Amino acid sequence: MQDTKREFARRLKAAMEAEGYPSRPAVLEREFNTRYWGKPMTLHGVRRWLEGETLPSFEKVAVLAEWLRTTPEELGLAAASRAPRVEQRRANWDSGVGYQERELFEAFLRLPVPQRRVVREVILTFVKASTQEPG
Repeated sequence: MQDTKREFARRLKAAMEAEGYPSRPAVLEREFNTRYWGKPMTLHGVRRWLEGETLPSFEKVAVLAEWLRTTPEELGLAAASRAPRVEQRRANWDSGVGYQERELFEAFLRLPVPQRRVVREVILTFVKASTQEPG
C-alpha cells in the first residue's frame, strides 16, 4: 500500500508540472478546492497526498484527473475510474436547475475562494436550520 501512495504522489506531481503548476501544497489546495464541491481539503491534507502519506478518495481522484487533463489510471488509481464521472453528475445537475439558479451559481463562481467558502457555510447553516424546524 505504501508503494501505491508513493506512486500516486509521484504521478500527481508530474501531472501538475506537466500542466504548468508547481507541485506545491498551496497550489494543489487552491486549485483542487475551486473544482471540488465537497468539503474543502486542508493544506495539510493535500500535502499528505504530495508526500505519499495518504490517498484521496476515488471521487477526489476523478476531480484531480479532470483538472490535470489526465485519467485516474494515469494518476495511478485505476479504481477511481469507477467513480461517477463529473460529466454524469453535471448532466443530472443541469436537468434540475432553472435560469435564476444558474445566474446565482455563475455569480458565486466569480467570487474569490475565501468568499465562496463563507457563502457555502451560510447556505449550509440555513439548510441545517430549515431541516430542524418543526412543521
